Amino acid sequence: MSTFSIFLVLITIVCFLLIVVIMVQNPKGGGLSSTLGGSTQMGGVQKTTDFLDKSTWTLATILIALILLSTLSFTGTLSDTDSKIIDNTTPAAPAPVENAPVSPAK
Repeated sequence: MSTFSIFLVLITIVCFLLIVVIMVQNPKGGGLSSTLGGSTQMGGVQKTTDFLDKSTWTLATILIALILLSTLSFTGTLSDTDSKIIDNTTPAAPAPVENAPVSPAK
């Protein structure tokens, strides 16, 4: 398993976790905390909201770091046809030969 495949698996896991954390949150600040919190809990709602907020930022930071690290570990090997397309040093047509004998037209 190459390092690129390992990064791909890790990025997929972090993306899934980030989607779950974002989907649990409520846009108005309720989300999971409104279903878990009761009137007897003091600060329970705020702690859940803080946890979801911190986990969102942490997962987003980890995702960006993994993407940057995966691009650094990518070797960028090209196939033979790709290298011919990119290589501009070979001329498209042979250069004309000067002082070449010209055959008479028939």
